[in-house]
Amino acid sequence: PRRMMRARLDGHYRDARRYPAAIVNVTNRCNLACRHCFVFRDGNPNAAPVSVRDEPDDDAILDTLRALRERHGIVSMLWMGGEPLLRRRLLARGIPLFERNTITTNGTVPLVDFGPEVLYVVSLDGPEDVNDALRGEGTHRRVLRNLDRLPPDFASPVQVQCVVTRRNERRIAELVAGLRDTRVGWLTFSFYVPRSGEESVDAWPTIADRAWAVREVMRLKRLHGGFVRNSTRSLELMLPPHATRVTQACPARDLVLPLYLEGDRFVTPFCCYGNDVDCTRCGAWVVFDLAARAEARA
Repeated sequence: PRRMMRARLDGHYRDARRYPAAIVNVTNRCNLACRHCFVFRDGNPNAAPVSVRDEPDDDAILDTLRALRERHGIVSMLWMGGEPLLRRRLLARGIPLFERNTITTNGTVPLVDFGPEVLYVVSLDGPEDVNDALRGEGTHRRVLRNLDRLPPDFASPVQVQCVVTRRNERRIAELVAGLRDTRVGWLTFSFYVPRSGEESVDAWPTIADRAWAVREVMRLKRLHGGFVRNSTRSLELMLPPHATRVTQACPARDLVLPLYLEGDRFVTPFCCYGNDVDCTRCGAWVVFDLAARAEARA
């Protein structure tokens, strides 16, 4: 008999809706404790330390994902954590369930070659001193060392994603320049999504205050071409007054099913960035990329 997980599917979840994409955190375990991580920050139900014994086994997770795929027509899966490569056997069995797969990783765990159809998204948030202030001492070097050690025939493409914050916005040009001669195929930028009411060194008070950082990414895209993969239109939509229009009709809410582990069950939070987000200051790559694609199709 199949071992199905319990689930509490609420948030914006609709039982009869088709979700072309889903995001699943297959473990709450991680070997890092990044200061700006939306999964583990204060107020998130997944913040408590966990061990492998606290989590559902591979069969239970995969059987549940298979059932959700059939119910909602899920085509694309983003595998996250915690650090998803701590469950690489689960990934090896889960990837064939979906047509398109992305693994988001902190890059400090050796990558597994899952073939050319599986994209790795590796997190780096600036040059070494800036990144390590957020992600832990030595993290930047460990990531670049892992990438440098990839064999020449490693087939899975590697993208770096940088979370732009007030803390690192003046240093992201250095990150781009430092990655041009590495095994990284391209780079994307997302912008920090704060908690409701948050005032911190990472959060811009308003989207108008964020505009300089968005324009800096636009400048880097003009300078480095396709190596910066954000579309020009998605970046334009992050600027006032467009950003408010996009977030008020958030496309990710209707198109992406977020699945978070909470103990022995999946839950669907209010947003793929958690239950405590400030939507008015959203800078999530997925939201604005989906909005730009929808415009192009219209």
